[in-house]
Amino acid sequence: MVTTMDIAHSSESRRNFASVVFYALTLFMSASLMFILQPMFGKRLLPALGGAASVWNTCMVFYQTLLFIGYLYAHYLTRHLNPKQQICVHGALLLLSLLFIPIGIAQTEAPPTDSTPVFWLLSVLFGSIGLPFFILSTTSPLIQKWFSNLGHTQSRDPYFLSIASNSGSLLALLSYPLIFESQLGLSEQQHLWSIGFVLLLVLVLLCMAVYKQSRHDAAPAYSTTSHLLSKPSLIQQLHWLMLALVPSSLLIGTTHYLSTDIASVPLLWIIPLALYLLSFILVFSRYNDSLHPWISRLQPWIVAPFLIYYFSDQKLADYSLELALHLLVFFICIMFCHGELARRRPQPEYLTQYYLIMSLGGMLGGVFNNFVVPFVFDDLYEYPLMIIAALMLNTVTKKHYAPIPKNIRLVSLLIYLAFFGAIVYQYHQDIANNTLIALIVIAVVSNYFMFHKNMLSLFLYSSLLVSCTTSFRQQNEQTLMKTRNFYGVLSVTQITLPDHDNGLENEVLHAMYSGTTQHGAQLVNKDTQCTPVSYYSAQGPIGQVFQAYQGSSTDWNIGIVGLGSGALGSYATPNQHWYFYELNPAVIRMATTPAYFSYLHDCMSQYEIYPGDARLTLDKQPNQHFDLLVIDAFTSDAIPTHLLTREALELYLAHLTENGILAFHISNHYLDLEPVLADHAHQLGLYGLIQKHRPQRKSQIFASDWVLLSQNRAIFTPLLTQTQHQWRQLATDTALNQSWTDDFTSLISVWKH
Repeated sequence: MVTTMDIAHSSESRRNFASVVFYALTLFMSASLMFILQPMFGKRLLPALGGAASVWNTCMVFYQTLLFIGYLYAHYLTRHLNPKQQICVHGALLLLSLLFIPIGIAQTEAPPTDSTPVFWLLSVLFGSIGLPFFILSTTSPLIQKWFSNLGHTQSRDPYFLSIASNSGSLLALLSYPLIFESQLGLSEQQHLWSIGFVLLLVLVLLCMAVYKQSRHDAAPAYSTTSHLLSKPSLIQQLHWLMLALVPSSLLIGTTHYLSTDIASVPLLWIIPLALYLLSFILVFSRYNDSLHPWISRLQPWIVAPFLIYYFSDQKLADYSLELALHLLVFFICIMFCHGELARRRPQPEYLTQYYLIMSLGGMLGGVFNNFVVPFVFDDLYEYPLMIIAALMLNTVTKKHYAPIPKNIRLVSLLIYLAFFGAIVYQYHQDIANNTLIALIVIAVVSNYFMFHKNMLSLFLYSSLLVSCTTSFRQQNEQTLMKTRNFYGVLSVTQITLPDHDNGLENEVLHAMYSGTTQHGAQLVNKDTQCTPVSYYSAQGPIGQVFQAYQGSSTDWNIGIVGLGSGALGSYATPNQHWYFYELNPAVIRMATTPAYFSYLHDCMSQYEIYPGDARLTLDKQPNQHFDLLVIDAFTSDAIPTHLLTREALELYLAHLTENGILAFHISNHYLDLEPVLADHAHQLGLYGLIQKHRPQRKSQIFASDWVLLSQNRAIFTPLLTQTQHQWRQLATDTALNQSWTDDFTSLISVWKH
């Protein structure tokens, strides 16, 4: 028989379940909108800054900063205002945010070309999406705090709702390139996002109504041991801060390192961020109690050997295995830090304070990587530094062990000193600074007294300590210059070519690198300094172009988008006028310093260099009437997509003569850009040629892919006559479903299989 009590209990259960679903849905939708807005708006701003990878990292700092401000607001609101006041204040803020809908870029001046564009970018972000993103950032702590006061059976531990939030973030992050970017233009994305934001505001208002109706001032006490049972101390709060700061910094550092030093794969930034979000889902689930102890024990034995390997300056032959190794270490480190954060979470009374400190740590990690590191380090040293910091946060090795007899300790100390003394001497015997050796010995001895009760940890950490001091001398042996700015790490390396290198024995080569991608090189011996090499060799496609028109190009106007080392200047003749367009000031400094590269100084007489993004600069200039315009700008391994849109080609064509040639350097490991240009050629009525040059011997003649476009088909007759069918016509039937425009580009559609 069903009693009234049973009916009431069943009704209460349904209400409890409905409130959980309702609040979880609000968090899910808020997080989804946040992680669609981030890549969508970053992509909208990329063209203004030449597609620089640092745009993503700077946007990340903006998002982390607003997240912190949003959490600070939520903390103040719930700690100092009563529920009615909370609802009134936040409700007014929700309505005010509608003024930013539909979202779009605020009108502003062009970014600076003679200084860092970071502050310009931050101001544009704040003026365009500041308040909507702030609203999104307040949703998670406010919704969880309000839920903790509903009197629900799960109100005593509202942290499980963060699983819905992080699941929404992860789903949005993965679906953006696969669904939104590949199917919709940016204008459509912004329109749909604006509709979604309005729906979210409705959900939040409904949550506020439920909170007002069902709130309870008192929350049940905690019974689980996984929470702090008293007010968090300053030490505990600092621990939270570090456990949030290290993964945040490591996320940015790992993304930067993987995309510049291992593989310049487009959209690679998604993988570390997806793992970052996945770690939050796991640690706030019921599996963390059993998973975290294993992570804590495994971390030193995976991370410390990895660091020894990393400082050895070696890499696996297969880049995919190298990538997997770095991602494994990254995941282990953030799983430990986030697992500790989840294990040390406080009672709901301190929920907003807990999230506030977490967001502060995340913001400080981003600030450290984007505003401190570029002025302190000339390379990506923050990456291993944060891995070491994650290792130091793990106290699993500081347990007490049974005492060891003094004579055994003495013998082990002597063996230990002899072993590591030999290593230090081997690596540092040629260093005149004895102070460095003394510091290393002191550090090694100190390490002994920290870990002598655990011999495995002793040798593990000592090996790591010594390896940290041995690699930098080896890495910089042939580096003439290294610099770092908003656009990345650039270096100039000197190489003595081997005897079997195509007759170039004993030649000295200077090469410019962005990460591990070469952006031009020069033979510096006096009689070969104007000999083009790498992608620009005389045997290659662009060399064939200059040779084919050698007689008729003596007075050409030539534009080059992307300066690099200035290698194309090796083809210059006295009466030609050359115009270089270069975004990165560091590249200009390197190319114009004869000690590094002397193409501009020794091989050409009439040239000008225009700093800033080429599209913005060309758009402001009167038509230059170029006879040849070469698009050779690269962000690491790929041409920025905004230089390949239909609007970009229309701009280039406006600056060409009637018989002008438009040349694209489209060499790329991961993207097949031929269909993009073929589609433009078809739509704009251009004739196109392509050559995929593969030299018989590698040496200093690199494989390269080039596309030529012109309004006049006959202009290519001299080239086709001399090159004996090495060029072929661009295919007219492309696999693209939609042309690339400033509003729509999809990397997934041109991914090489």
